Amino acid sequence: MSAVLRDRSAFWATGLMLFALFFGAGNLIFPAALGQQAGAHVFSAMFGFLLTGAGLPLVGIIAVAYANTADAQALAARVTPRYGLIYTVLLYLTIGPLFALPRTATVSFEIGVVPFLSEAQRGSFLPLALFSLAFFALSYWLALSPGKLVSRIGKVLTPLLLASIAILVGYAAFKPMGALQAAQGGYLEHPVATGLIEGYQTMDGLVSPVFAIIVIDAVRALGLHGRRQVLRMVSFSGGLAVLCLALVYVFIAYMGASSVAGIGLQENGAAVLAKVALHYFGGAGKALLAIIVFLACLTTSVGLITACAEYFNRILPRVSYFRFATLFTVISCLLANVGLSAIVKLSLPMLMLLYPLTIALILLAFLHRIFGGSRIVYVATMSLTGIAGLFDAAKIAFGFSPETVAQISHWLPYYDIGLGWLVPGAVGLAIGLLLHLAGVRLAEPPQQPGV
Repeated sequence: MSAVLRDRSAFWATGLMLFALFFGAGNLIFPAALGQQAGAHVFSAMFGFLLTGAGLPLVGIIAVAYANTADAQALAARVTPRYGLIYTVLLYLTIGPLFALPRTATVSFEIGVVPFLSEAQRGSFLPLALFSLAFFALSYWLALSPGKLVSRIGKVLTPLLLASIAILVGYAAFKPMGALQAAQGGYLEHPVATGLIEGYQTMDGLVSPVFAIIVIDAVRALGLHGRRQVLRMVSFSGGLAVLCLALVYVFIAYMGASSVAGIGLQENGAAVLAKVALHYFGGAGKALLAIIVFLACLTTSVGLITACAEYFNRILPRVSYFRFATLFTVISCLLANVGLSAIVKLSLPMLMLLYPLTIALILLAFLHRIFGGSRIVYVATMSLTGIAGLFDAAKIAFGFSPETVAQISHWLPYYDIGLGWLVPGAVGLAIGLLLHLAGVRLAEPPQQPGV
């Protein structure tokens, strides 16, 4: 009986911790904006959004546990060890101090603090500087003891976050502002496909191999050690986290869709959330939204500091976990003061490159046993995916004209919607499998230790 209770407690604590790690302020903003744009097609659009915004992160978590590799680098090293190192360093820097970590502070500041500031205060750098300093000081303290993440996040912060969200979206669901309006833009003719692309912006699929290691370590710290036992707990707790994500996404999207009749079409999801909160709760609504955004960003910030510091401590063991945590916290605090728009603009090309590579790697992890882990399959698939991903990244970095995009799209299907890597990736996989069946072999990289 004690083992059953232990497993049940581990399931709830780990699942809620994983939800909190995934759920940042962006997960609030994008569904709200989707709801407004999708209108009457909100549920079709949300189906596509859930595939990439919730389903892909779950698959990524399970893939790492299933592959039984030490970390994301060991998984990527199935291509080549050098590729594994370069890919993983870029991945951690992108989701860590160069982009995602600074964004947690700037988003929570702009949504949760700016509405309370006067016009004069909004034009000063001091409020953001002071807020980012306090925000990252708290994040740093929570990240100092990574072994306590389950108790600090899964058992304390997550219930507070869910309760705050439930108050806002529950009220909006039972008292909608009005009927659903006509869909806008791509949601009018292709709601599922447009929603699917929108789900990429949560970045949860990108960080899933990283958070998988935190979850696996947390599961083992709770007394579960066998490979099947760990995989089972990771899968079920991941399912709980994704279920929570999906429910929040659906309710927020519906809230956004029904809000058009009351507040009109807004420029972005942040404005939707702010005006909905003000509509239902007045000044108290702004405070409630501030709590929601702060908790969402804080839990994500703690998880990212922990993941980045642990990874770089593994590849550079002479530098302690605490020094890396301090370094990344300081860098993130400084970059946060550059502003949200600048951070997002600079990071987009890297995201357009890393996302296809991550998706392809997750797919190959599940197919690994089918082709016997042949390295030629990994190299062929990742090479063509990466080359096409560079074209997607270049489009964002250099601002290709519509004419240039149309010309490239003629030779690279789906390039115009940011999915130019799909066909080359599939071709690379097919070539790799054919070469494998033909007996072509590449020297295998050294075996990586399992987790």
